[in-house]
Amino acid sequence: MLDIFIEGIIPKLVTILESMGILVICIGSIKAFYHYINSLIKKTKYPLKWEYANSMATALEFKLAAEILKTVTIRTMNELIILGSITLLRGFLTLIIHWEMKSEDQSKDKNSKDKEAS
Repeated sequence: MLDIFIEGIIPKLVTILESMGILVICIGSIKAFYHYINSLIKKTKYPLKWEYANSMATALEFKLAAEILKTVTIRTMNELIILGSITLLRGFLTLIIHWEMKSEDQSKDKNSKDKEAS
């Protein structure tokens, strides 16, 4: 009984989470492109890199959640290896993006301290 429920619900939830991740990527990309063009035209500063990295990290979190749910429906060792590889890759990408965001924050702090000192 529970198996039938899980096999019916999990694929739908995975599809929803994957779609949410794709939507976040699309919206973040469009927003980043808009602000990039706007900052070129108006010669203003906008934390474009940080904002874009934040949307990518959020999208990867949705996609990682979908991968975790997929583990419930694994039937073969091949599926487990593929799913494990994808999960590791997405986790690694998330770590890189968070590291990039952290270094961007530190460079902002350093620049603001340098401006205050002069």
